[in-house]
Amino acid sequence: MSDVNAINQLVTKYKALRQEIAKVIVGQDEVVNQILISIFSGGHALLIGVPGLAKTLMVNTIAQTLGLNFKRIQFTPDLMPSDILGSEILDESRNFKFIKGPIFANIILADEINRTPPKTQAALLEAMQERAVTVAGHHYKLDLPYFVLATQNPIEQEGTYPLPEAQLDRFMFAINLDYPTFDEEVQVVKATTTDVMASVNVLFSAQEIIEFQHLIRRIPVADNVIEYAVTIVSKTRPNTDAAADPG
Repeated sequence: MSDVNAINQLVTKYKALRQEIAKVIVGQDEVVNQILISIFSGGHALLIGVPGLAKTLMVNTIAQTLGLNFKRIQFTPDLMPSDILGSEILDESRNFKFIKGPIFANIILADEINRTPPKTQAALLEAMQERAVTVAGHHYKLDLPYFVLATQNPIEQEGTYPLPEAQLDRFMFAINLDYPTFDEEVQVVKATTTDVMASVNVLFSAQEIIEFQHLIRRIPVADNVIEYAVTIVSKTRPNTDAAADPG
């Protein structure tokens, strides 16, 4: 299949994917769009919003429609790196056996990531960058595709830890999730007070997503667009010739 035909196929399946997600998630079109861009671009996303806006349901629904394995990690102050990565234990034969942690999935929801200390947040760094983890000197590859969606509450700051720069650097997008409109909230109330549960169809396979990720990387980008992006980034770096005048 040529790249042009592959792009047309992706566009068709993407539209169908949005329709499936809309069966469960009311509104939040821009949020869903940016999450899907992150996934198909091979990136990760940080979702910023107050509790109760269906962040977990949204990620779970997207994982179902993409045919991917989904796991949620609730970040708390007493969470340890081994609770995320896994640990080695002695089995009945007195041999060490590695028990995989919840990080071994295709889509990870790191819920309230800023409620755990930086030491535990760092457990995600290698996984997000290298798609692998190292435990007790052993290197384990993660199944592809791999995507981390982290959430944080922008209002309640008590008992939270700021995300280190190394952690923030791993995210492609910081997505702000707002309250639904009045009409959308009415639809949500109607949908959640009935005995009918909406179901979604699986539209992709893991291998298809990987192929589309490679396809997106093959899309040509004009030099002037690349230079424009690099120029903008350069202006954000202090103490350089390209940096904007703070005055």
